[in-house]
Amino acid sequence: MMHNVKWGEYKIDQLFQPVTVRRKLKNDDTSLCGIFPAYSSCSENGGIVGYYEEPEFKCDTNNPIYVLFGDHTRTIYIAQKSFSVLDNVKVLTPTVSNVDALLFICSIWKKQIPNLGYKRHWGIAKNCVLKLPVKNDKLDIKFMESFIEKIKDIQFKKMDDLFVQSGLNSSVLNDAELSALKRFKALGNSEWVEYRVGDMFEKITTKKLPYKAEDLPKRATGEYILPCLTSSFQNQGLNYFAPKDGATILKGVISIPSNSDVYRAYYQSGEFTVLSDAYAIQWKSKATELTPNQYLFMVMCINKVTDLPIYSYKNKMGGWKTVKDKHIQLPVKDNNIDFDLMENFISALKKLLIKDVVLYVEKHGK
Repeated sequence: MMHNVKWGEYKIDQLFQPVTVRRKLKNDDTSLCGIFPAYSSCSENGGIVGYYEEPEFKCDTNNPIYVLFGDHTRTIYIAQKSFSVLDNVKVLTPTVSNVDALLFICSIWKKQIPNLGYKRHWGIAKNCVLKLPVKNDKLDIKFMESFIEKIKDIQFKKMDDLFVQSGLNSSVLNDAELSALKRFKALGNSEWVEYRVGDMFEKITTKKLPYKAEDLPKRATGEYILPCLTSSFQNQGLNYFAPKDGATILKGVISIPSNSDVYRAYYQSGEFTVLSDAYAIQWKSKATELTPNQYLFMVMCINKVTDLPIYSYKNKMGGWKTVKDKHIQLPVKDNNIDFDLMENFISALKKLLIKDVVLYVEKHGK
């Protein structure tokens, strides 16, 4: 597909024009229940950190689309809905209005910008020269659009297969899931019972790895393919990769940081190992094995007593010796933990949360 393509060079100012930002919002200015998105330079959640009632930039017939550049993270977002920005975000108007072509251009652009860590990147980004497909001495919009469409088709197929494998290919709730939602809402105080974490879970002993985080790659490469757990709350604490050889390989357990500003537990469904400042726990009972959904329910309950503002890097939680003595509330039925409720409640939440994605794949991926 690519071997017959002709390429031309384009400077950034031929593709994008900076727009003056007159009001840079602060985090405190945003809320979770506003109307218009507020973008920061972060690389999570599409750059959206909250919402604001009055957008500075309006997407209308005159300016239907903008491109946003996160100065510290090199993240590039396409905005088609009116918005505002926080500090360290460059707002650009593109000369290309086709969204798929813009995705192609922005992907090429980001590859040209070296990662300088938390330093600013715009000084380098604005001077990049991009090689882009051309036809008759103009940008080949149709080629870029068709290329991105093929990539989308591949990803839609992967998503569809994943939905089928996980049982989420339908967003329709079954009777058990509907019943679980109703029962959860109606649970009275007497139907929640406290359980000591250490009576239900045990810490997993892992081999100490001979690596430091800064010496490991942040992407799987070569023999470095096993995700490593640290105290970071980004990407569920899995931000480095190590060789499998000599490592304790874990899967289907809960991870918790032991030295962090955020003591948030996660259910780790894939293979990983522990690197530093964190640990993993597993269900102790051999008579009753937890399903992934039940583990996820437990994680929500654990985070109610660990993921709190009172715990920080300065006021450490103290690791497993503290967490094991915490008490969490779990739903009960007939004086036993109601595992069926936990299973069906989480299953229902998954379907509700992913409903729009499933419908989008059904519409565009067939």
